[in-house]
Amino acid sequence: MNPADYDAWYATPRGRWIGETEYALASRLLAPQAGDSLLDVGCGTGWFTRRAAADHLVATGLDPNPDWLDYAHAHSSPALNWVEGDARDLPFADASFDHVLSIAALCFIDDERQAVAEIVRVARRRFAIGWLNRSSLLYREKGRDGGSGAYRGARWHTPGEVRAFFTGLPVSKLTLNSAVFLPLAMRLARRLEPGMPTKLLWGGLLLATGERA
Repeated sequence: MNPADYDAWYATPRGRWIGETEYALASRLLAPQAGDSLLDVGCGTGWFTRRAAADHLVATGLDPNPDWLDYAHAHSSPALNWVEGDARDLPFADASFDHVLSIAALCFIDDERQAVAEIVRVARRRFAIGWLNRSSLLYREKGRDGGSGAYRGARWHTPGEVRAFFTGLPVSKLTLNSAVFLPLAMRLARRLEPGMPTKLLWGGLLLATGERA
């Protein structure tokens, strides 16, 4: 998939709803203040980076793909920062950002555990890392047999597997939540989603949040 097609998906009713639902959960749990710095790891075309900037955060997007970063740069405010880099070896000092965000990006790279350790290292306050949830309707729809569309090649994880990524890391207040319970995003899904308890770990996005200890 090319970056223009990928980004255009977020302009569709389904894409916009899923993106906003995922971002709303992450933002609520990060609880940033205007002016806080945020790093978006695996930013791709920068949709979540731009969304964070719209909430008056000082946002930086990082991705290993220069073509996707070029697209992000061309379709965003000059105030945003874009960095080419590897999630497993982030080019930043310890505690460089108030918050670190990563949504469904680590599941496309090798050694997710190392990427998690790097995210924890550069977070000054809180982090929110989202994985694709194997225990979800979205997995049944898009994840089986190697995945389809933008999900092709992604790894899907259970809550236990996600918790294991943090074993031995300097993390406190680690919690798991989920969102996007009915991924077709039809009217019924939109009506039911706000009332679903995010501690019910059946949504398509499995979000781990916590603080650097």
